[in-house]
Amino acid sequence: MIDHVMPADHTQYNAAVDLIERNLAAGRGGKTAYIEDSGNTTYAQLAERVDRAASALRGLGLKREQRIGIAMLDSADWVALFLGAIKAGIVPVALNTLLTPKDYEYQLSDSRARALFFSTALQKNFENIQAKCPALKYVVNDVQLKDLLATAAPKAEAAPTVPDEMCFWLYSSGSTGAPKGTVHLHSHLAATADLYAKPVLGIRDSDTVFSAAKLFFAYGLGNSLTFPLAVGATTVLMAERPTPDSVFKRLTERKPTIFYGVPTLYAALLAHPAFPKKDQIALRVCTSAGEALPPEIGKRWTERTGTEVLDGIGSTEMLHIFLSNRPGDVRPGTTGKPVPGYQLRLVDDQGHVVTKPGELGELQISGPTSAVMYWNQRDKTKNTFQGPWTRSGDKYSLDKDGYYVYGGRSDDMLKVSGIYVSPAEVEAALVSHEAVLEAAVVGVEDESKLVKPKAFVVLKQGNTANEELKHRLQQHVKDRLAPYKYPRWIEFMSELPKTATGKIQRFKLR
Repeated sequence: MIDHVMPADHTQYNAAVDLIERNLAAGRGGKTAYIEDSGNTTYAQLAERVDRAASALRGLGLKREQRIGIAMLDSADWVALFLGAIKAGIVPVALNTLLTPKDYEYQLSDSRARALFFSTALQKNFENIQAKCPALKYVVNDVQLKDLLATAAPKAEAAPTVPDEMCFWLYSSGSTGAPKGTVHLHSHLAATADLYAKPVLGIRDSDTVFSAAKLFFAYGLGNSLTFPLAVGATTVLMAERPTPDSVFKRLTERKPTIFYGVPTLYAALLAHPAFPKKDQIALRVCTSAGEALPPEIGKRWTERTGTEVLDGIGSTEMLHIFLSNRPGDVRPGTTGKPVPGYQLRLVDDQGHVVTKPGELGELQISGPTSAVMYWNQRDKTKNTFQGPWTRSGDKYSLDKDGYYVYGGRSDDMLKVSGIYVSPAEVEAALVSHEAVLEAAVVGVEDESKLVKPKAFVVLKQGNTANEELKHRLQQHVKDRLAPYKYPRWIEFMSELPKTATGKIQRFKLR
């Protein structure tokens, strides 16, 4: 049931005002919005900080539609700055905190950001950044930001924005080439909460949520900002990296009821000896996105915690999850069914819509949260955003019951013996072996110049890489899949190359 209706296109609407004011109107001013190691922030305090951020940005001379870069570790100040910019009609660009100085230079120049706000822990990335980015007028660290907020006016007028106005940018994680500035509108934030978070995830005001995915990432932005603010829930924020120890600490001490993770993290948590007992945690539902969740990992998580993992898929371009399993209707090995409000179709290489069960096609999405463009990249924009349809670059098939089964990235698909092989399928088979922590599969030419699967495998602690284990793993895959799909070569690694958001970079392995 959607209880929040977006106004008609040209009615005044400001996303920050909506997400903050609905909580004050509901009497939640004294309720904790954010829990951090440094202390808690109530909804009333957050509302004031958002206003102070809007006032501070205007005080720096920033104007409507100008961009600011945010390269800060997760904190209530990150949220206040992001929403304060939106309230003032200024466009925040959320920057990944795990990039190199060269990446920041590219994104700040590309976005023509007028100001950069960064965490002092990341200072080394921004030395001489102003000399390299001519548009950048202000460079402000998190300590200076606190001073700016403390002295700024505690009340700010909202910019008279409309639903279809540019609101914020995210840079695509660039698992295939340079990241692209993905432009989202004011209407998009609340729409993800109304279509996915409330009806599918079932988030409510009594929930405490914790996301291992950070705020700079489309998945984390919904998890820790849009969704909890949309219903008045409480959010646990963590500045440090999500390691098993740091995640277990929050799960046992803060007792979140909703946890959002990615498959590689779920695998690492399950393999860790300090995994908490059921009575030490309070989870009621968990989600996974970023990559397909191997069935074995979902099954083991449910056995250990008593909670389901709702595997879903979203994208920077669509802002959040548009295809997902449901509570009480989890089909392991699938990504579930379309989120109501989104239309999905599968398109083959000839451009025909695929409807037969088991037939692979590229997943395309139509829905109200699609980005409007990639900034200054006309050809890539036209290739991805085709009328009402957005191309995902992911291959999928439908099973006989209408559940979507992931087949890998379009650019990762292998043709073996003339038949498409999904790396994801081979990886899931490998991960189901008790010795394997993670696996990535790519295509490699054999001596006859024919493409065959090669696996890169990270073993769980206590297992030794040797020829015998290689043969066991190959047989393990043959026992589960069509024989031609087994990896002809297996290379053991200490870790796999990943993007900052935890996706395996198969192009590096190729």
